[in-house]
Amino acid sequence: MIEVIPLKAFTDNYIWALVSKKSVYVVDPGDPNPVLSFLKENDLNLKGILITHHHFDHTGGIKTLVDKFNIPVFGPSGSKIEGISNELKENDSIRIFEQTFKIFEVPGHTLDHIAYYSEDSQKLLFCGDTLFSGGCGRLFEGTPLQMYESLAKLKNLSPDTLVYCTHEYTESNLNFAVVVNNKNEFLKNYHSEVQSKRKNDEITLPSSIGKELKINPFLRLNDENIISNASNFSSSILTEEVDTLKAVREWKDNF
Repeated sequence: MIEVIPLKAFTDNYIWALVSKKSVYVVDPGDPNPVLSFLKENDLNLKGILITHHHFDHTGGIKTLVDKFNIPVFGPSGSKIEGISNELKENDSIRIFEQTFKIFEVPGHTLDHIAYYSEDSQKLLFCGDTLFSGGCGRLFEGTPLQMYESLAKLKNLSPDTLVYCTHEYTESNLNFAVVVNNKNEFLKNYHSEVQSKRKNDEITLPSSIGKELKINPFLRLNDENIISNASNFSSSILTEEVDTLKAVREWKDNF
């Protein structure tokens, strides 16, 4: 059994620590210090690093941790990330403790973005900045079509898959979602739950694929309410889901 523990970094990042007995892998350690503190306080051994994409708030701790522990670093193939020792591409797999993780290439936020998915005894998804709870990543390098295809891979996973994204963006995402999907009563109720949690500085993650299918406008692009509101925003008639994603993403970027 893998225990997944959030380590807070910067203002809203989570470094996910995968713990089994006295061993740990970490996902996207942008800052080495929360990892070092966690290891010391719990007398744990760091065994490796998993990287989803090249942005510094996900990679900034690699050098310090590798220099100290001489550990493997898994990350996207062909990326410009310094320190990657094991390059991964679509359909590759790696073994983390008793779980096998399959690799998805999920470009959109960046071109090198990958996600790690296990469907063994625990269904776990580490998706970096591709899928957020209630949203998706900004399109810094990729196209709307790339993001649409990437999210399509993730939305088809088992509904009970736990979703571990890297940022505490849930409340801000849902502030927007309740506008673009204003007839979604489940979303409105969940938005209130999240607001209460965040007032108490409680974490809103992990989410699940099943929950995201109910609340996340970027996974609900066939919803007539979303299509209508996005069409009004873009002053155009939207007939294709990828065009709806493009309009909703542009709306969110300026919300």
